[in-house]
Amino acid sequence: MPFLITARGATHVGTVRKRNEDAFIDRSDIGVWAVADGAGGHGAGDVASAAVVAALAALPVDLQPGEKLAEIRRRLSEVHAELQRQAESTESGVIATTVVVMLAHGDHFACLWAGDSRAYLLRHGVLTRITRDHSLVQELVDQGTLAAEDAERHPQANVITRAIGGAGELELDKVSGRFEDDDLVLLCTDGLFKALPEEQIGILLMAGADPDQLLAAANEARARDNVTAVMVRARESAAAI
Repeated sequence: MPFLITARGATHVGTVRKRNEDAFIDRSDIGVWAVADGAGGHGAGDVASAAVVAALAALPVDLQPGEKLAEIRRRLSEVHAELQRQAESTESGVIATTVVVMLAHGDHFACLWAGDSRAYLLRHGVLTRITRDHSLVQELVDQGTLAAEDAERHPQANVITRAIGGAGELELDKVSGRFEDDDLVLLCTDGLFKALPEEQIGILLMAGADPDQLLAAANEARARDNVTAVMVRARESAAAI
């Protein structure tokens, strides 16, 4: 049975920062959504996240699924190279951004990502993280030298190991799957999950929270970073998100 895909997104500067260097895009017309969390000195982070969003905004509408995936990879690689060139000529030293992109076609979906912006899947009342952070603390957790519950409080929790515009060649990880009725995929920047425990995010989603309500909860918890969330719902009926 074909799935109806609906989506909503929201972003907020948070309670501490003066500039929002997050960005998101909703291309429901072609089944592409993304969030990006910029990083860089002198406010360069918003340049990086905006470049990713602009590249995805320009995707044509007539691409087949395989072509769309290849074109997204190509465009992100171009942004990666351009940000590296810009960084060489600035004092900031780095102009980079995390990204997590979701694609959907029929009953299939896929996520591409670099950095620690995440994708979660809420299915049958269970919230599961479907991406793996490219970060120093994740590597420590994988090595068994840091407990997962201590990762967000680690002094180097903000150190990412991959990014669009980061050092070296761009590496994007990919995960794919098939929708079940009433699946909800949440794309978010670290400002959300560092302000709210995953358990609380799951409770809010199961209670029907929309992106604005997630952001409000994060700000109530004194979010110390920009906060962005995009929710993508897949249903076999015509019900809205």
